Amino acid sequence: MPLLLSSLASDVAQLSTHAQTRLLFAGIAAVLVLATVIAETLRWRARHAPSTVLANLVSRIRAWWVMAAVVALAFFFGRTGVVLLFAVVSLFALREFITLTPTRAGDYYALLAAFYVVLPWQYWLVWTDWYGLYTLLIPVYAFLFLPILATIGGDTTDYLERTSKVQWGLMICVFCISHVPALLNLRLAGVEPARNLLLFAFLVIVVQSSDVLQYIWGKLIGKRLIAPKLSPSKTVEGFIGGVLSASALGAALWWLTPFTPWQAFGMSLVVNLMGFWGGLVMSAIKRDRGIKDWGHMIEGHGGMLDRLDSVCFAAPVFFHLVRYFWSA
Repeated sequence: MPLLLSSLASDVAQLSTHAQTRLLFAGIAAVLVLATVIAETLRWRARHAPSTVLANLVSRIRAWWVMAAVVALAFFFGRTGVVLLFAVVSLFALREFITLTPTRAGDYYALLAAFYVVLPWQYWLVWTDWYGLYTLLIPVYAFLFLPILATIGGDTTDYLERTSKVQWGLMICVFCISHVPALLNLRLAGVEPARNLLLFAFLVIVVQSSDVLQYIWGKLIGKRLIAPKLSPSKTVEGFIGGVLSASALGAALWWLTPFTPWQAFGMSLVVNLMGFWGGLVMSAIKRDRGIKDWGHMIEGHGGMLDRLDSVCFAAPVFFHLVRYFWSA
């Protein structure tokens, strides 16, 4: 059996990029079909005693169908489609972040610059592959100039909190998320540029599956809460089981990447840990604001940031690790 699996993995790795992309989306569709059949069957059996848990599960799966279709459409348009998709994602994420944090009239010019100058400029830099500037625009120039704009009105009430909110909104929702499409700019040793789309898919699948698997393991065997004040549903057992399961999935998907199976496992472990901590940080912000979800944009998932909180922290680390160790 090990020899058979090794031979199968080798055959898959030798397929063309387009064939691997079709195989990847076929696999995603198969998983979603199976999940849909199971969820709808469970809901039909419980039709006389409706369950909110099952209803939420069905809503989440339907939302995953929509999200998978949107990503597939972006893949169809290639690099430009992916960059444009994540620019829109950042726009909605930043809107959610700013909406749920306090603002005053004195923030007008800073917010105007954040939404209509910095955000599109960051993605234009990613699209043109201006690495030297898209890695500095927000953490250096925006962090320096936006507080200056916030002083124009002379309003000093909660000034530090207000400027920090705009800065960190851009950092999390634009800078961090923009590193996902930036993966398409990497020039990797022995890898054709078109294959970077598969590297992007690897990151998203591994990190998102970690969230799902942590939830499943937590429901199955979770007993000890890992951070009750930050996230009352996360357990130690769910964390360990989810991170290791998703990392094993990453190892199985090594053929999407320039990594060996063990390297794929190691990279998956790193991004899953970053994703977990990212989820805790975003939960801490939500608890501070007294809310459960960032929004209601995605049925069953909450807002855009509820779906991408782990990706926000995983993407920059993954991008730079790949660039430092696998670049041509």
